[in-house]
Amino acid sequence: MRVILHLLKKEFRQIFRNRIMIPIIFVMPIMQMLVLVYAATFEMKNIDFGVMDADKSITTNEFVQKLSASPFFNLKATSNNLDEANENLLNDKVDLILVFPENFEKNLVRDNKAEMQILINAINGTVAGISQAYLGEIIAEYNKQIIAEFYKTNVGVGQNIRIQAQFWYNPELNYKVYMVPGILVVLVTVIGMFLSGLNLVREKEMGTIEQINVTPIRKYQFIVGKLLPFLFIGLFDLAFGLVIAKIIFDIPMVGSMLTLFIMAFVFLLVVLGAGLLVSTFTETQQQLMFVGYFVMIIFILMSGIFTPVESMPIWAQKFNLINPMYYFIAALRMILLKGSTLADLQYYFYSLLVFAIVMIWLAVWKYKKVN
Repeated sequence: MRVILHLLKKEFRQIFRNRIMIPIIFVMPIMQMLVLVYAATFEMKNIDFGVMDADKSITTNEFVQKLSASPFFNLKATSNNLDEANENLLNDKVDLILVFPENFEKNLVRDNKAEMQILINAINGTVAGISQAYLGEIIAEYNKQIIAEFYKTNVGVGQNIRIQAQFWYNPELNYKVYMVPGILVVLVTVIGMFLSGLNLVREKEMGTIEQINVTPIRKYQFIVGKLLPFLFIGLFDLAFGLVIAKIIFDIPMVGSMLTLFIMAFVFLLVVLGAGLLVSTFTETQQQLMFVGYFVMIIFILMSGIFTPVESMPIWAQKFNLINPMYYFIAALRMILLKGSTLADLQYYFYSLLVFAIVMIWLAVWKYKKVN
């Protein structure tokens, strides 16, 4: 124990003497929370649309006004013909075009139905899909309004039907509430994996690792001495990030903080073990950064931080069985937003525990030391 305490003292001195690590530890949480939470969002606002109205009726004018009043859409251009409208779409002046044919209102009144055309720029499939969904909701709502007006003297048509939706855990449908736990996981992963790995590789580059190898320090003592400082730093950064999330974004924290930090403790053992494992077969900090970035970017994109895992292909869902970030992101969201307890998170906890044991064992086994 005395040896480990001396190693910890040495590691903390080395960390705080490194001018690169201090900004990473203290500045990175602030920058990630303030920038990524706002940038990494699928919420679509200010969708620019154009109109080609060949009917020029009261109905088409009302619908365009209703769409413009929505916080999601901005009327950018009106066109006299379809060629002009298409030109605006091709030049990226608008994201979508509403095309009202002649006799739109007349057909609606006479035949109780009318057709309109929607042209959407689908280069970005995600933006196109979300725009179509928003527009579909507004069209459906306007359609109900028209039915109510046309059949207001007819009992039983469009009357006395009210749908009241109640959303659990995120009643305001605030996308930041969904994103902040994921960003916190990325923060903890970067701190744990890269800093722990870079610290050991730096010892190799400076040659001090050879001096340590000829000392009586045992392999497990050396690994523990390398692992614990960044475990404490990772937990500190997580707490720091939670404070920022509460103050700036008012993220709900329904669950127990003790449960959260127990899960974080186990997850940090996983990423610290992964960082140490990568550092055992890389010789320079550049090599470690390349390998670590390659592995981490795959895990981040597959973890469900941006899109639900359930919407991914079956092979991707099976891949996430070996993705520790998937387990921690799901657990963190459940704790913060739903108030889940450790009993509810047994599957995630034991999965991460297995990953931690395997990663640390591999790091200790792979590290070469004479005694």
